[in-house]
Amino acid sequence: MTNEHGETFAEWLLAQKGREGSIGELVAAAKGDPKFPRRSDPDEVRARLNEMQADGDMHGVVDDAETDWLSY
Repeated sequence: MTNEHGETFAEWLLAQKGREGSIGELVAAAKGDPKFPRRSDPDEVRARLNEMQADGDMHGVVDDAETDWLSY
């Protein structure tokens, strides 16, 4: 699944350099995770968060980022 620009969710997310707030925190965590699924959809990112036992609030951040990605 890709957005209108042909980007997967993870590709779009990793390109969000300089984002502030919670999405910026998610981007930083993704970039620092060598097992982050680099060409994945939001559900695969959520699954990775579960594997990492990430804070539950991060799932809401993925929801917000997904909305931004789809509207980009």
